[in-house]
Formats: sequence, C-alpha cells, structure tokens
Amino acid sequence: MAGKKKLVIAAAAAGSVGAVACGLSWKIVTRSMGGSRQTYGQALKWQSEHYDTGFFDALEKEEYSVRSTDGYELHALFCRNPRPSTRYMILTHGYSDNRYGSLKYMKLYLDLGYHCIIWDLRGHGANAPAWCTYGIMEGQDLVAMIEDAHARFPDLQELGLHGESLGAATTVSALGAKPQVDFAVADCGFADIGNVLKGVMKSSHLPTKLVDLASLLARWKRGYAFSDMRPVDCLKDNKIPILFFHGTADTFITPDNSRRMYEMTKGKKAIHLFEGAQHAECRLKEPERYAGCVKEWLEEIGKL
Repeated sequence: MAGKKKLVIAAAAAGSVGAVACGLSWKIVTRSMGGSRQTYGQALKWQSEHYDTGFFDALEKEEYSVRSTDGYELHALFCRNPRPSTRYMILTHGYSDNRYGSLKYMKLYLDLGYHCIIWDLRGHGANAPAWCTYGIMEGQDLVAMIEDAHARFPDLQELGLHGESLGAATTVSALGAKPQVDFAVADCGFADIGNVLKGVMKSSHLPTKLVDLASLLARWKRGYAFSDMRPVDCLKDNKIPILFFHGTADTFITPDNSRRMYEMTKGKKAIHLFEGAQHAECRLKEPERYAGCVKEWLEEIGKL
C-alpha cells in the first residue's frame, strides 16, 4: 500500500514538473514569435537620440505595398537619392523594430549613390499582426520585395540588400531562392534561432532543453518549429557576394553566428568584427570605419 502511495506521489510530481516545463516552453513560443513591436514614433525617437536623422526629412519619398507569396501585404517606403542613379538598396530592420530602424544605414548608401527602400517585416510596423518565423516567411517576403523592385523601377540596374539582426537572417534566407540581387550585407544575423534561444535560457539559468520542447510546440501551434529556422542552410549553394558584420561583445546573437554563415557561403565574402560592439552596435560604435568597410567591399566586387 505504501509503495502504491509513493508511486502516485511520484506520478503527480512528474506531472507537475511536466506542466511547468510546458508552461515555460509555451511562454518561449509566445514571446519569441509574437512579442511587442515598436511604433513608428518609438522607432524614430530612438534613432534620433542615437545619431543625426536630419537627412531623412529632406528626401523625396513614396509609400507603397507589396503582396508576398501568401498574399500578405507588406508596407514599404521608397527614398529617392537626390542624385540620379540606377542603383537600389533594400534595407531590412530587426525584430520588434520597423522600417525606421534601417535609417542608421541609409545615409551610408545614399552617399554611395543608391536609392533606398525600407520596409516593415511581417507583423511589424504598418503590417497586419503575424507570428515571426525567423527567416522562413520573412525570406519569402523579401524575395517578393526584390521581384517587385525589378518590376516597379524600370531603371534599376543594380540591387543590393542590407539587413540587421532578424533583417540579416531574412536577407540570408532570401538568398536561398537565388533572387536577382548583386550583393548582400548581413549585420549581426543569426545562423539558426535555436542557439540564440538557448543562449537566453542559459543567461536566465533555465534548462536549454526547454527550447527543444518549445520548438515542438511552435510547430504544433504555429506551423513552424524553431529547428526549421536556420538561415545558414540557405547559403549551401549561394554565390551572391556577402559582407558580414558582427560585434565581438554581442552576447545576444554571438559572433559565431556570422562566422558560421561566412564559412557556409560559396560566393565572394568578407567579415568584419567590431571590438567591444554589442548587438547591432557596429554602425553606431565606429560609423566611419563601418562606412569605409562597405565602400571598400563594393569597390572590390565592382559595384562602385
């Protein structure tokens, strides 16, 4: 009788532990795939507090939207270079941000003679609410943006991509479709989202196994597992030139992510690590060096 009682207690305890694990794992899914997003006002305020955004007001701009492969509407803003040009850039922001998060890079490309297109990732900015799939659907969205740019701007002769964090992962994911682009710049992107989430678990002193359970829950509830969200795999046959940036002090998405993608891609490539820069800080920490790296890279691949 005593043995049976112990068995019941053990089963109840195991059930409680399982329930707690499922609850924590589900919280990982909801927070990582559907966390809060910045408003345009919040994004512009942050940008203007960290560098001069005055150049943006004087630009000729045009709002437009693009339908992605699944019919989802993506909102974008075309910013015309004051100088005549046939060169275009599509810049992609990071998670929880919106199109205005790309302003920190826009001046660099305007100075190099590029028109700039900034847009809202699905679930961000002016777009309808949507779960983040860390490159899967976002990469398809960027391919739709690329195809639209070629159709919308008949004078387009050269097209480059630039992405930060989730935007970098989105850029890399899009390359798997072999789109019609001339080069890509990936700043502090992740090779796979699983290692990032496990890093967050470690820093929070929680079991990394929760991410594996969360991955299963994500597939069940949202249609995509975290284990599927691997931009690095899209570079196996890539020949499009890529320039990588990463801060050595980035503890959120560690520099090893960019190194892994650098090793995977088959095209012309370069990587620059910025000493002491934290997540998405390279451009802000050393703006002149950053701009110089991009300019030298574009000259090297014959795009300036």
